[in-house]
Amino acid sequence: MPRKKKGKRGSSKSGTRNGVKGESGASDEELTSDILSHGSSASECTSVLEEGLGGEPVDEQTAQDETEDKLKQCIDNLMDKSSKTRLAGLASLRQAFSSRVLYDFLTERRLTISDCLERSLKKGSAEEQAAAATVFTLLCIQLGGGDEAEEGFKMLCPILTAILIDNTASIVARQSCARSLGMCCYVSTSEGEDMIKSLALLESVFMSSYPNREGTLPTPKPGSPALHTAALQAWSLLVTLCPASRLTVLLDFHLPKLQACLESSDVDYRIAVGETIALLVELRRDVDEEFAVDDSESMCECLKSLATDGNKHRAKNDRRKQRSVFRDVLHYIENDDFTEEKIQFGMESVYIDSWMRRRIYDAFKEILESGVRHHLQFNSLLRDIFGLGPPLILDATTKGNKISRFEKHLFNSAAFKARTKQRNKVRDKRADVM
Repeated sequence: MPRKKKGKRGSSKSGTRNGVKGESGASDEELTSDILSHGSSASECTSVLEEGLGGEPVDEQTAQDETEDKLKQCIDNLMDKSSKTRLAGLASLRQAFSSRVLYDFLTERRLTISDCLERSLKKGSAEEQAAAATVFTLLCIQLGGGDEAEEGFKMLCPILTAILIDNTASIVARQSCARSLGMCCYVSTSEGEDMIKSLALLESVFMSSYPNREGTLPTPKPGSPALHTAALQAWSLLVTLCPASRLTVLLDFHLPKLQACLESSDVDYRIAVGETIALLVELRRDVDEEFAVDDSESMCECLKSLATDGNKHRAKNDRRKQRSVFRDVLHYIENDDFTEEKIQFGMESVYIDSWMRRRIYDAFKEILESGVRHHLQFNSLLRDIFGLGPPLILDATTKGNKISRFEKHLFNSAAFKARTKQRNKVRDKRADVM
């Protein structure tokens, strides 16, 4: 899906954090709470905020200055000698980046933050490496996929790659690097060569789950299914950008092997495989409406078995989740029909009406968590990707003139179809490279 190559104005809940004291005397947990309570950029602040302490109104600039001071303290903590302080700083930045749009502030400090993240990735513990990779992904999303994000990706890509292919590295760190590589490449790079390298690297990770020459699935090592899931999902995100000629090659090679992986013992990996199969078939049908899956009867029987699985030795929630996903996959393969989902935020909504759109939305939701709706509302990168146009400016009059659901659906569908046509043009241009 094409993206504009310019800076865009575009922060998730973190886990339990240590309340490490910084130079200001406040813990990172307190800093994050203060940051989120203030807002983050001039575009999101009103000229006069709600009444501040003591009933005094707080002007926009004061609130912004206070927010930036808190963020600067979090960045300073990334350079601390204490690993606990660095981890707390990363957790605070992750939450802030997920919950707010901070383009202006981060553009001026992106090199400093990138340097800190590079040190954490090179020298930090497994936990710190995983956190740094996640914060770097959020930084790329914040920078809007422009030249600044591409520069950062080229700087940290070799380190993310080294961790991902290191069999001695922590599974958690490798998972985070796989997701980061996929998302950062997706939003940041326009070069076909970078895409090829990233696709090949992610393939090399999850293909170790493929059946051997005898058709037998390998016995998974501890933690490997989670790593394979992350790599496969990152890979499938990048596949949505591939040219038509490349899609044909990928589907012919991977589809039979992915079908065998539906027998995997790990439920999350099985689900990721099923969704990837549906995505590949959908992308192939976009190119050739007459495309039919080889031995579709065998595949549909396998999908039907998973969609009705009542095996009692599996957890009830796992069975329910698996049945739901594979019912949708089976319905699509058999009837070329996708079960639509509506995502509402503010006065707007996005319709997830294809496997491609679901993969893209799920990728952003995984990294932004509960902040995804905020970014859909204010982050120009996400609004561009989902065809939403510039962020809406609402006033009392606007709130009274709501667009009907049908009109919004028509607009979203038209915008996304236009983007799909443009994406196909880009695919054709990349065909010579890929």
